[in-house]
Amino acid sequence: MPAIVASAEIERPAAEVFAYTTDPARFSEWQHGVVDAHMEGPGDYTQGPAVGAKCVTTRRIGGANRLSTSELVHIDAPRTWGVRGVDGPVRATVDVLVEPVTGSRSRLTITIDFTGHGIGKILVPLMVRREARKEMPDNMATLKKRMEGR
Repeated sequence: MPAIVASAEIERPAAEVFAYTTDPARFSEWQHGVVDAHMEGPGDYTQGPAVGAKCVTTRRIGGANRLSTSELVHIDAPRTWGVRGVDGPVRATVDVLVEPVTGSRSRLTITIDFTGHGIGKILVPLMVRREARKEMPDNMATLKKRMEGR
């Protein structure tokens, strides 16, 4: 199945959109179901995380909190950022692309795909992709509203 792709133009400079979108501490502000998220080494975090850093996210799924860990596989701030799930039955691959449209307007594109392991091989095609396709437009709309102060 093809990856899920969502885009939005946001009235903020590319560096601001990138910083907000890729900061796990902000995920719960715009992503449905995220309870908590943070990065764990390597990187000194004065200039952001480095490839190999772990993004640990807790999501509320099916009435329970579920922890997942992704590894930062590429970063070229303030343009691209990508993580790949490394544990659990459902592992997401997420790529973020931020393109400046003008000095104060940016285009954000988020691409997400899933692989299933164990029971996840059944869950991904039956539920996970469908829920993600449903949630992504709302997540993008929420992110846009927060970034634009509306």
